[in-house]
Amino acid sequence: MTARGAERGFTGWAGVVCEVAVQVVGVDGGAISLRSAGPAQELAAASGPWAGGLEELQYSAGDGPGVEAFATASPVFVTDLDQADQRWPGFMSTAIGAGVGAVFAFPLQAGTARLGTLDLYRRRPGALPSDRLADAAVLADLATTALLTDASPEGGAPWAQVDTPGHYDDVNVAAGMLAAQLRISVDDALVRLRAHAFSSGEPLLEVARSVLHRQLHLDQFSN
Repeated sequence: MTARGAERGFTGWAGVVCEVAVQVVGVDGGAISLRSAGPAQELAAASGPWAGGLEELQYSAGDGPGVEAFATASPVFVTDLDQADQRWPGFMSTAIGAGVGAVFAFPLQAGTARLGTLDLYRRRPGALPSDRLADAAVLADLATTALLTDASPEGGAPWAQVDTPGHYDDVNVAAGMLAAQLRISVDDALVRLRAHAFSSGEPLLEVARSVLHRQLHLDQFSN
């Protein structure tokens, strides 16, 4: 499992948890994202490009099962995404087009401390057997314990302790640049970046990099 995780670029505990989830729980993809009360999200690990892309989709859209699981501090299970009645408008149509049939999102939390989510994706719709759900819950607990063990003594969000560089740093920099140029808040700048990504069909990360490389003019975000 560790060798396969290394091939994908996730060599630490987070990559192992995602690999075990795919093998033991019986899903087609798994990902761990660190989250905060604001819009911040950081990909800690994914079992492969499919799951990683779905996490990026949630970040670009600002909604999705992981976003809801983190916000509500409760697991979110959707056994047939095609019948979810536009529960997450920014996420659903693209996710269905990418072949997602069911999704199971577990918050990573200890007491009142919320750290992120373990999101499990399956191509075919249908519920997981109770024993597989129990296995997934155990993996979520293991991930939470690992995060708390790695967290800094100051109690800050453990972004730096994950074994992958900042995946969305370019988005944060682009939002800051946009905020400074347009004299708006960083949150408003991020909303405008997301709106452009949604309307253009491009991943948010690519839109941000286009801003940083001056391939998108800032006046395109002025309204």
